[in-house]
Amino acid sequence: MQIKTKMIPLVGAIALALAGSAFAQEQVVTIGHVGPLTGPNAHIGKDNENGAKMAIDELNAKGTMIGGKKVKFVLDGEDDASDPKLATTVAQKLVDAHVNGVIGHMNSGTTIPASKIYFDAGIAQISPSATNPKYTQQGFNTAFRVVANDGQLGGTLGRYAVDKLHAKNIAVIDDRTAYGQGVADEFSKGAKKDGANIVATQFTNDKATDFNAILTSIKAKNPDLIFFGGMDAVGGPMLRQMKQLGIKAKFMGGDGLCTTELAKLAGAGLEDDQVVCAEAGGVPDAGKKALEEFKVAYQKKFNQEVVIYAPYVYDALMTMVQAMQEAKSADPKKYLPFLAKIRHKGVTGNIAFDAKGDIKDGSLTLYTYKGGLRTLLAVTK
Repeated sequence: MQIKTKMIPLVGAIALALAGSAFAQEQVVTIGHVGPLTGPNAHIGKDNENGAKMAIDELNAKGTMIGGKKVKFVLDGEDDASDPKLATTVAQKLVDAHVNGVIGHMNSGTTIPASKIYFDAGIAQISPSATNPKYTQQGFNTAFRVVANDGQLGGTLGRYAVDKLHAKNIAVIDDRTAYGQGVADEFSKGAKKDGANIVATQFTNDKATDFNAILTSIKAKNPDLIFFGGMDAVGGPMLRQMKQLGIKAKFMGGDGLCTTELAKLAGAGLEDDQVVCAEAGGVPDAGKKALEEFKVAYQKKFNQEVVIYAPYVYDALMTMVQAMQEAKSADPKKYLPFLAKIRHKGVTGNIAFDAKGDIKDGSLTLYTYKGGLRTLLAVTK
């Protein structure tokens, strides 16, 4: 009996030790995500965060391993409200929390100032949607993006406006953000290079709702096309007021305009084939099956359609984790060199980065709207 009495605590101690050992084998990896969860761009920011959640849930469900240890992934989601000042505050918060990497920010105007903070801390950052070229021109080895930049996007739209839409006289409006001004400038360069006349250049801001003065001035110039550098929350009401003023010009914009929500925001102001816009990414026919499967899974999980960039967020996070697996470590100092040389097959296409951190061979997808639905025109480079 004495032997049995002594064996019970001994067996218990062994069981606890084994449980503790197993527990110690599981490591927690925290990935930050930042986007606007409040304010006029919140619908896009929430879409982005949902993309991150899909990746996190999938990684945890399949018991992902890094360096021979099972990993529990945790998402630290933060709101920057598309505000550059708040973006730096949130970035520092993530640095102080010792996150293993960051996916974001959404806007160029928030991504660029935040990138300096991540660089100083040595934390990898992949933006799924920031397109301003300045982001990857700062020499930060921590900065990457999985979409084409404004040089590609704006230039392609400028050529398309002249060559395909036969626009000769063009008015340009931008919202003075890093994104809006950047894409509008690149569009103007592309359009002028192909022979268009820029008959008016106007400015608004990313919170404006009244454009009557700007549009009345532009109407007098009788443009064939109006290009808007900004987001759908401003572009939608602008289309409404164009219709009220009897402006029949085509309306063009970049990825910020090119969302599934534009039709709701524009209402009766959106006419069939009036709008041409570009998403700063694109999947050729051979890769469409994976993207469509993602969209179906997204709809099932969140009971809503993809707005625009959720698949790119998903791919950005999966790309970062692949680099961790190849490095056998979630420490940014160890996996950063692997991220720079990564080859990842994502739902949005193949992902690899150039020396600056820009995606190689970035594609663009051109859309119009028919019957209130975003309709594919072409995938191009």
